[in-house]
Amino acid sequence: MNALRNPIHRAWLALLVATGITWYLGEVGAAGTSAIVAMLLIAFVKGRLVILDFMELRGAPRLWRFLLEGWMLLVSVLILLAYALSLR
Repeated sequence: MNALRNPIHRAWLALLVATGITWYLGEVGAAGTSAIVAMLLIAFVKGRLVILDFMELRGAPRLWRFLLEGWMLLVSVLILLAYALSLR
């Protein structure tokens, strides 16, 4: 398939699959720490794909990629921390 040679199309397809997986996990009522971590990891990967491919930062200076990916990592860690604190 010629469409999959384009990196944007591959990223879009990966985003669709990742969204389908998180939707499925939500529909079946997946609960627990492993499900939360899996969904957060999928969200991180999706965000990274958007930043690198759709915002076209794959070829940008490292500082921009570091700032945006660092921000995503910080938000993910804060969400995990809030979840961990809620279990107490």
